[in-house]
Amino acid sequence: MSERGSDFYDNDAVFQTYMERRQGQDNANDTLEKPVMLELIGDATGKSILDLGCGDARFATELLGEKHNGLSYTGIEGSTNMVQTARKTVQGLNARIEQSYLEDGTYPVDTYDLAISRLAIHYIEDINRLFHSIHGTLKKDGVFIFSVEHPVITSTLQPSGTRTNWIVDQYFVEGYREQQWLGGSVHKMHRSIESYYMALQNAGFRVEHLRESAPQRAYFVDEETYQRRQRIPLFLFLSARK
Repeated sequence: MSERGSDFYDNDAVFQTYMERRQGQDNANDTLEKPVMLELIGDATGKSILDLGCGDARFATELLGEKHNGLSYTGIEGSTNMVQTARKTVQGLNARIEQSYLEDGTYPVDTYDLAISRLAIHYIEDINRLFHSIHGTLKKDGVFIFSVEHPVITSTLQPSGTRTNWIVDQYFVEGYREQQWLGGSVHKMHRSIESYYMALQNAGFRVEHLRESAPQRAYFVDEETYQRRQRIPLFLFLSARK
């Protein structure tokens, strides 16, 4: 594919819609995805952090803030709109933002204690190469934690944008699936849970945790939204150690 996943956010209308949605009450990122990521990360005190597909880098303010006290933060992001926003976000912090597609990023050897990626790797076709790069850039005992759209979701993407059912089909037929989302057309890579797991092992990682986005009532304002989120997993999380 000639277009990379992060290019989707350089459509200004899409970018604005996305940023507005992220502010919405009970949005899935804040109620389902971020709590699990924070739980898996645990104490980030004194750690040098690499964030792959960092978006607007709001997460940097939490990881480097009083709660986590991370040592330093490097974000890699391909979207120009996101990079411009991210650089404003991290002003005054021990952080830098590198504009690059993840496949083309700079991964210096034995540099980071913690590598994270939130909902970006499902845009990447060759995760084997990427995971090898991440393994190499981590220090000994470094940890890689990422979230992706759950394979149950990517296996049911429909080009029309109108989901008629949640029937998983062609699960083991991996490849890009087209989705109409936020007023634009985006391609996400569907792969099985097994493929994510094996890619980590093949890169030399020891997988420590596998999580799904089971909703926790405390993070929801609306009861109906909480009940709806129990129907199907939206996100998959894996944590692995070098």
